[in-house]
Amino acid sequence: MPGIVSFGAYVPRYRMPKMTLYMNMGWFNPVTMSVAKGEKSIANVDQDSITMAVDSALSCLGSEEGKDIDAIYFASTTMPYKERLNAGIISAALDLSSTVRAADFSGGLKAGTSAVISALEAAAAGKKVLVASSDNRLGKPGSMQEMLFGDGAASVLIGDDNVIAEYVDSFSVTYDFADHIRREDAAFDRTWEERWIRDTGYSQIIPEAVQGLLEKTGTKPEEVAKVIYPCHFDRIHGKLLKKAVDPEKVQDNLGTVAGDTGAAHPLLMLSATLESAQPGDKIVLVGYGNGADAILFQVTDAIKDFGRKPYTETMARREELQAYTKYLVFNNIMPVEVGIRGELEAPTAFTALWRDRQSVMGLVGSKCKKCGKLTYPINRVCSNMKCRSVDEWEPELMRNKKARIFTFTADMLAFSFDPPQIYGIIDTDEGGRMQLDFTDCKQEDLKVGDPVEFTFRKKYSDDLRGIVGYNWKAMPIKSEQ
Repeated sequence: MPGIVSFGAYVPRYRMPKMTLYMNMGWFNPVTMSVAKGEKSIANVDQDSITMAVDSALSCLGSEEGKDIDAIYFASTTMPYKERLNAGIISAALDLSSTVRAADFSGGLKAGTSAVISALEAAAAGKKVLVASSDNRLGKPGSMQEMLFGDGAASVLIGDDNVIAEYVDSFSVTYDFADHIRREDAAFDRTWEERWIRDTGYSQIIPEAVQGLLEKTGTKPEEVAKVIYPCHFDRIHGKLLKKAVDPEKVQDNLGTVAGDTGAAHPLLMLSATLESAQPGDKIVLVGYGNGADAILFQVTDAIKDFGRKPYTETMARREELQAYTKYLVFNNIMPVEVGIRGELEAPTAFTALWRDRQSVMGLVGSKCKKCGKLTYPINRVCSNMKCRSVDEWEPELMRNKKARIFTFTADMLAFSFDPPQIYGIIDTDEGGRMQLDFTDCKQEDLKVGDPVEFTFRKKYSDDLRGIVGYNWKAMPIKSEQ
């Protein structure tokens, strides 16, 4: 039976108290005080929906390389590219096979669950599919959306072997219900009256989808262990299905710890649910947006051996961000003077990127077949001076290797939106040395010899040419320090 084989989650390290937002913009829209509880997640300046999707996919894959994945689906309403396959960039970052099928799912907030349904249908034909969903939607300063929207990603691996949650069936409804509208050239969305969204949108469409699923599968409401659906209206969230499902069985919407992460939100909530799920549990997963998808899963005994808690781990990696203006700059809402150094940006040579795509995008090095020397980036000639064999190498994935700081520099002259620019030399425990930028840290967080892990991030955003460049960076592992 097809179903979920693994799951992963990613929430950015920065979390901003919603009261900070209110203290800065509440003068303009005092009613935002009504939702100023808790905090929301905020992407770093070098993150976007693609980089967060990669991190959630790595969380999902764990130590696996993913070479047996047949397809990768990326779901988001904030894709960096309109004409360049975004799922293809994620595939390159994960160093998946060139024969993988890649597709983007977008256009509505239920894109994440729609991608999951498509993946489940492919898994029924024997395919193994990775679904990554991510969003970093922007709210105008002083708006309700600014308070409610959070950044994040979640992934599920769908297949038919060692399934931890079997797929039972799905039920979908589609309506051109225009509650949130964002044209392709718009940075912010436009919403209609909130009461109408609440009473006609969430309160009617989600119950219709859930009821349709229960009737289709012959499932009684009391047989359901957990129902997952996004709804940022806290007062009605647990009560939407009160006529059919006990409110105690409704998964927390995570609004006060992460915010509404858009297309990724149902899968992020699912990851939180699966961490405590028990064999036999029936779980209803709902995606909402211009209709709704409802999917029924039943947890298997394999959940006992899963052994990881991706949602708990990503939520624990947290740093509070109080600087509201920093949040505005990171999201390109407020312009800042970048100076001459910030204006200089060499365009990407896509020919060179193509030739070195495995090393640059996939963080792949070369391992000598004769002496075992590991080199990064890929080099045709062995770097062992006693060997120096030519074309006697095999690719070696670096992303899961243990690594440490050899040296680092905090540069106040090099341009950075979050100065100083920190870069240095990283050594892996198995050999192989590389120069990388550091991210998600301060200068005082780093010491020579400290462990680091690798994370896929934006290298730059060239607005003049319409190019976003990506590369791998190093990030300190605070839990080992």
